[in-house]
Amino acid sequence: MDSELLEQIVTNLKDINSKLDKLIVQVENRDEQITEKERIMADSLDVITLLSLPDHLRTTATTLFEIGPATADEISKITNKERAVESNYLNQLVRMNHVRKYREGRKVYFRINDSLKKK
Repeated sequence: MDSELLEQIVTNLKDINSKLDKLIVQVENRDEQITEKERIMADSLDVITLLSLPDHLRTTATTLFEIGPATADEISKITNKERAVESNYLNQLVRMNHVRKYREGRKVYFRINDSLKKK
């Protein structure tokens, strides 16, 4: 493999690891100060589920988890992918029942599905 490609893979893995560490800390440090809504969000997309997702969906899901309800455009600005690409990924997560989609006016928002509970 090309050394530049290996460096990119290592960088991406470090980024994913950092995001997973943040998620783990958030779940482990939950206490009474966390609202029920935040608790449901943390429980609905647990680390095992997150790890089972393909890389592109994992990136989108962790970004959505970090910033909360957002449009595909807002997600794309963070992930540096095209809005249409993020919209596709978010809709895949909707079909997988990890994310909920709703409309406010002309904008379509996505959020971690609060109807899922950790088993």
